[in-house]
Amino acid sequence: MNLESIAVNILEPLGFEVLEIQVQNAQRSPIVVVRIDRLDEQPVTTEDLQLCSQTLGLEFDRLDPIKKEYRLEFESPGPKRPLKTVRHFERMLGLKAKVRSNIQNFTAPIKEVNGDLVTFDHGDEGITLRIGDFQANLAEFPDRHR
Repeated sequence: MNLESIAVNILEPLGFEVLEIQVQNAQRSPIVVVRIDRLDEQPVTTEDLQLCSQTLGLEFDRLDPIKKEYRLEFESPGPKRPLKTVRHFERMLGLKAKVRSNIQNFTAPIKEVNGDLVTFDHGDEGITLRIGDFQANLAEFPDRHR
């Protein structure tokens, strides 16, 4: 079982979405960074981060998925939030996203979401991509919580 599936299994029942897990400095003293959001779409609080850290920390201690000493850190989505699901794109409609695909990389506003197709306001006609065929992160911080 990988780190992300462990985190999802533990944190989703508590009301949290695991946006991404990164293992930094893996060769020396690993830092496991877990970026979360609330499933109810409310802002992530310090208490939320503490709860997730304590709960997932206990499960990591039990399963021991990283065989050496590591540090576990939790973060709220922040200004570079990963955009992975239809709902992520719907919530951030109109904001700029940094997009990376096999075809091209660009930064452009999210213009429209139709099913699993996202259209970006880039070029004369825009660019439409299917979720799952590209990676995207928010490229600007919203003026209010979304």
